[in-house]
Amino acid sequence: MNNKIWRITLDTNPEDCNLKCIMCEEHSEFSNFKEKLFQKTGTRARRMPKAWIKDIFTEAKELGIKEIIPSTMGEPLMYKNIEDFFVLAKETGIKINLTTNGTFPKKKMEEWSKLIIPVTSDTKISFNGSTEETATLVMKKINYTEQINKIKEFVTYRNEHFKKTGFYSRITLQLTFMQNNMHELSDIVKLSAALDIDRIKGHHLWTHFKEIEHLNFKKDESSMNKWNKIVDEAKDTAEKHRKPDGSKVLLDQIEYLKLSENKEVPKEYNCPFLEKELWISATGKISPCCAPDEQRDSLGDFGNYPETKIKDVLESEKYKDLAKNYKNHSLCKKCVMRKKD
Repeated sequence: MNNKIWRITLDTNPEDCNLKCIMCEEHSEFSNFKEKLFQKTGTRARRMPKAWIKDIFTEAKELGIKEIIPSTMGEPLMYKNIEDFFVLAKETGIKINLTTNGTFPKKKMEEWSKLIIPVTSDTKISFNGSTEETATLVMKKINYTEQINKIKEFVTYRNEHFKKTGFYSRITLQLTFMQNNMHELSDIVKLSAALDIDRIKGHHLWTHFKEIEHLNFKKDESSMNKWNKIVDEAKDTAEKHRKPDGSKVLLDQIEYLKLSENKEVPKEYNCPFLEKELWISATGKISPCCAPDEQRDSLGDFGNYPETKIKDVLESEKYKDLAKNYKNHSLCKKCVMRKKD
């Protein structure tokens, strides 16, 4: 098999989170996801069985997969078996790519840092404002001052570990681009440089709820022009405000919008996931991308783990056909994740 896949995401505990971010498919105050989940399944929280994790790491190593991401839905550091990821990463040589809301719950920062930094390629910390007012408007229940202090501790440990071992673990601030927080993007760039953050990454809003539709930069031409000005300012700020070593904070996916994007993604924009990544849900459903849960079902049924293995999906005609023809799919035509190579 000509295998190009290099990363998989395990949605270990999507219903576990200590925040209520307004744009979150499951935890937003506008979401009824958990109610529908209970009505459909009789459970209020899906959690991946511990026994699957080692088997997935084993198959991943056989396939040459380089990274595994613990859940990007919910807070992965609340998963009771999260330490297994870091232990198995050390044993297999597969790096962890972590996305966390930056609250680092239940442990001291030194404990988390010792677990995470030595085996992690990138830690993406959800971050949505340069001021407490904006951050708490988006990430409900966040203690902004505490989050900043924890980031500082985490960066300090990362830098010390690098000096001792030569292994560098990247730290990223991950944003959701919305009209109620991106007026602070340039200030987030300045703050990132001062904190010695490597990268700022983000994506435009998935409008799961009518209550947040007005926050979408793609909703009309005026909003897109507004976003493009913000991008100009952010790029200029990244040039002028450097990290302590003089390098720039990398701006990833902070790109200008074409005025046609409120109707359809430009044809030349490509999927960053197909034939590169796969998702396995807490209940075993295998998916080709991270589109909202119900919408990604429209892409097809790719089986359930552990009955279906990662290799089985990659070799299936259904997956190969999607990889070849996704640009004709209605969901992919509007996807906020597609981008220029």
